[in-house]
Amino acid sequence: MAKGKKVTVIGTGNFGSTVAFILAMNGTCHDVVLRGRNYDVAKGKALDMSQAANAARQHTIVRAAKGPEDMRDSDVVVITAGAPRTPGMSRDDLLLMNADIVKMYAKEIKEYAPNSIVIVVSNPLDVMTYVALKYTGFPREKVLGMAGILDAARMAHFIYEKLGYGAGQIRATVMGGHGDTMVPLPRFTTVAGVPIDDLLDSEEIGEIVKKTRNGGAEIVNLLGNGSAYYAPAKSTTIMVDAILKNTNQIHSCAILLKNEYGYSDVVSGVPVMIGADGVKEVIEMTLKNLQVRRFKASVEAVKEMIDKLYELKFFDDLEKK
Repeated sequence: MAKGKKVTVIGTGNFGSTVAFILAMNGTCHDVVLRGRNYDVAKGKALDMSQAANAARQHTIVRAAKGPEDMRDSDVVVITAGAPRTPGMSRDDLLLMNADIVKMYAKEIKEYAPNSIVIVVSNPLDVMTYVALKYTGFPREKVLGMAGILDAARMAHFIYEKLGYGAGQIRATVMGGHGDTMVPLPRFTTVAGVPIDDLLDSEEIGEIVKKTRNGGAEIVNLLGNGSAYYAPAKSTTIMVDAILKNTNQIHSCAILLKNEYGYSDVVSGVPVMIGADGVKEVIEMTLKNLQVRRFKASVEAVKEMIDKLYELKFFDDLEKK
């Protein structure tokens, strides 16, 4: 275990709680701090998790934050707070509501945890990562959105469903925005090293791509109240582990683009190398023409929402400084 490492998880709903619980069970860090609107709820969950960590013979202590000052010295801060997506609600509907929440916490992080790396999970994911980046003022390498790992996991599951074998050996790759405009990349997707194109025909792959794009919405509709949190939480802790253990692993994550793939000043999911300082390298892959067009559509969908925030004068307080 990386002794002395500290992670603050903002948001004590199903998602944030599950992130904290997985971290406690993994023994990834020494301290996990839960920051939520209701201190008693956060404290109750923190006690339960700390006791579970003892049952698992782990050294992690989970505690509740009384205020933003308790996130001091955090190596990583995970923002999960936000209004949940409900049936029939598009990600765009969440835009302003969650932008205000992320702005508030980003300002707290800037003040109390200026050396941390931020992982954003609040939706709409790519835009909220942009908001967090602007209001922390951190370099882009230190503000990441969790999306690609989750989308790749969903794609891998649907490939397994279609094939009936290969569980645990499927490596899927996706790019672009999180949600309906994501760009699954079958060419970079394998089962035990075998390209997916050799195992499934184009129609079957098309079905998997469609199911992957609708993966989150399907769970929302089945639950009826709330959204997925087990797979998203596990995907988030994979990023936390890569940072705390300095693994230099490559994952698809949302980051501010600086002329990669021909785009700038917009956040989108691309393969990046993650280590102790956040993103060490943005990796540019060669895309086919159709994937180039789909990635363009995905980037433009995110840019449209960012532009909407500017139109609504959301960022005016930054520009006045």
